[in-house]
Amino acid sequence: MPDAPSPANEKKRRGCGLRLTAGLVVLLAVGGYIAYRVEIGNNPAAAGCTVKTDGNDLDLDQDQAGNAATIAAVAMSRGLPERAVTIALATALQESQLHNLDHGDRDSLGLFQQRPSQGWGTVQQIQDPVYASNAFYDSLVKIQGYTKLPVTVAAQEVQRSGYPEAYAQHEQDATSLAAALTGQESGALSCTTGADTAYSAGGRLGDPAKVTARLEREFGGQVKPHDDSLPRTVAVPSVPSGTAAAGQGEQRGWQVAQWAVAHAHDLKVEQVAFGDVRWQAAKSGKGWQKVADKGGTKAAGASAPAADTVVRITVTS
Repeated sequence: MPDAPSPANEKKRRGCGLRLTAGLVVLLAVGGYIAYRVEIGNNPAAAGCTVKTDGNDLDLDQDQAGNAATIAAVAMSRGLPERAVTIALATALQESQLHNLDHGDRDSLGLFQQRPSQGWGTVQQIQDPVYASNAFYDSLVKIQGYTKLPVTVAAQEVQRSGYPEAYAQHEQDATSLAAALTGQESGALSCTTGADTAYSAGGRLGDPAKVTARLEREFGGQVKPHDDSLPRTVAVPSVPSGTAAAGQGEQRGWQVAQWAVAHAHDLKVEQVAFGDVRWQAAKSGKGWQKVADKGGTKAAGASAPAADTVVRITVTS
């Protein structure tokens, strides 16, 4: 039978065990942190978007940016003013933080927390951002003089919320976001993919047909997308024939260009080019960049001159 360990040896053995345990905990923590940073750096879901207008910076995740861009596009499809977009965005910021929620108070759902039991539509309809945005605007345009009302008053007229003053806190952010997504502020919205490589490096393949279908559904007849001579590219004239004056081309072009960047993650967009600038997924951390034009020759992917301004959206292959 072995001798019982002395108190001193037992204490020493216990101390070694504690140090080993502590060391393992530190190693696990460091390993977990490194893994977390690698995941953040390489996972597009960890990326985000930023809006910069008149000193007001707004950070959004990719889902928020995409939903905001859809809300703005639906307003454009209906010919509504920027003020309508601001009201809708402030409402969605308050109700869902611009996330398409599948839950809420009682049976509230979606971007605007609309309730099937209150006649807003079916569960499936309300969770479709295009349908939900149209339903919101259907109610908003019935309010006489809504463009002159304070944001919180107009929003409350639609929502009938138990917290009618809550919408006011989002007015500044909604105003900045609306200015970017309606093209009033050119290049104000940019997104980062979370990695300095194109989506194709991770096997994410894009489909130009899906881009075209989304454009036509969200913008309606306000855009006329078509295939471009560049491979995997959808071209969108900023001034569809017979629908707008030439002077509106730049603003409308930026509406589409920033919509495309906001949806870059879910549509697997590799590049957006408009005028003399472009956004590239592989260099997304640099935002919108001027296109090199040496010797009168534009770089690949650059859009045509101002007289024939086109937004070109290229997806991965």
